[in-house]
Amino acid sequence: MTTITTSTKACTVNALKMSQPLGAALAFMGVRNCMPLLHGSQGCTSFGLVLFVRHFRESIPLQTTAMNEVATVLGGFENVEQAIINIVGRTKPDIIGICSTGVTEIKGDDVDGYIRVIRKTHPELAHVALVNVSTPDFKGAFEDGWGRATTRLVEALVVKPAAGTSRRAGRINVLPGSHLTPGDLDELRDIIEAFGLQPTFLPDISGSLDGHVPDDFTPTTHGGVAVAEIATMGQALHTIAIGEQMRGAAEAMQTKTGVPYTLFRRLTGLAPNDEFLACLAKLSGRPVPQKYRRQRSQLIDAMLDGHFYFGGKSVALGAEPDMLLNIGSWLAEMGCKISAAVTSTASPVLDQVPCDEVLIGDLEDLEAKAAGCDLLVTHSHGRQAAERLAVPFHRIGLPIFDRLGAAHQLSVGYRGTRDLIFTVGNLFIADLHEPTIASWRQPAMSPEHVGATSAAH
Repeated sequence: MTTITTSTKACTVNALKMSQPLGAALAFMGVRNCMPLLHGSQGCTSFGLVLFVRHFRESIPLQTTAMNEVATVLGGFENVEQAIINIVGRTKPDIIGICSTGVTEIKGDDVDGYIRVIRKTHPELAHVALVNVSTPDFKGAFEDGWGRATTRLVEALVVKPAAGTSRRAGRINVLPGSHLTPGDLDELRDIIEAFGLQPTFLPDISGSLDGHVPDDFTPTTHGGVAVAEIATMGQALHTIAIGEQMRGAAEAMQTKTGVPYTLFRRLTGLAPNDEFLACLAKLSGRPVPQKYRRQRSQLIDAMLDGHFYFGGKSVALGAEPDMLLNIGSWLAEMGCKISAAVTSTASPVLDQVPCDEVLIGDLEDLEAKAAGCDLLVTHSHGRQAAERLAVPFHRIGLPIFDRLGAAHQLSVGYRGTRDLIFTVGNLFIADLHEPTIASWRQPAMSPEHVGATSAAH
């Protein structure tokens, strides 16, 4: 049984977690022609903007209500109203996603009430969707904000089908967790479409943050799922949610529209992908395509090739809960021992992580527990710890700012799992120490030593 503990330090040193508002903002970036708006001070937005730009290496649409000391005390209605009017006038968005921050949550701003007043006094904004989500940054973490924002998008934008309306054949909804990259979403889309199904992803950062060069500049998101597409998700046959963080959104979809859901807590590894493809085969009524049977065989071969290098290795892992379960379970299946596991927030999945203890803490805690490990796995802020520990370092999650291609990292499906085996396995191989001459040949004896040995005989 996994023990879950919380660090009792007086302060955080080298933070592992990122805040709820950033997770919610990234979720809104998966909606087409959207402008995320952080309701808080300018510093909150500046920090998030720099973090996302460094990770994705793209222009990031993110605005702020620019709360100052007076507005924080008296209330932020005017700041929210002016921000919305300015954004609509300058960027022409289809949707504005409003994320609260710690300062406005402590004040207790009624943003939903603000929106109702703004709707009455500014009828010219009727064509713009305004979606507010409560994301206090003093509790929870990145994946909590992402999950809450997705749930609010479902509640606010999905239209309940009229009584007697039939489901659209072949249409399914996909609710991906924040631990999946744009590359992961592209892979999942290819797999689902190979069964003849038509997926709608919410959020869909594969269209907006996949690193392509747009034909025309737009100050809002230039890809993702459209508001009109979100409205029709209630007509789908089924919903697939990926990650425990998406359970709330899947349940909201089912409650509002009656669309049933299946939740996959992870999609890295052999057994999880067998279950995923079996689900798609059942939904589509089609057999698994030969392409993925071949990929499954390749994955099994990669597991056989790699287990010599993974077996018995000690790994220290720091990540958000869904990522921790996903990567930790896969490493354990490959024969590794999770010697240290640190995460950012509480979650129902933590007791399923294959280790003795999961600590809710920071990267200083991870470094202290990782002494003697063979591999450190976390985001780029763990690189100094890996250097001090003199162990190989594999980067996962967000942010990854000291390597190229973070948005295209692939870890889902048979192919993604196979490539992950090669990537991590090669780190283990590169860390092997070749035998030296001194290690297998006795050092030559000096003439004096030879003479002394002869005299003794």
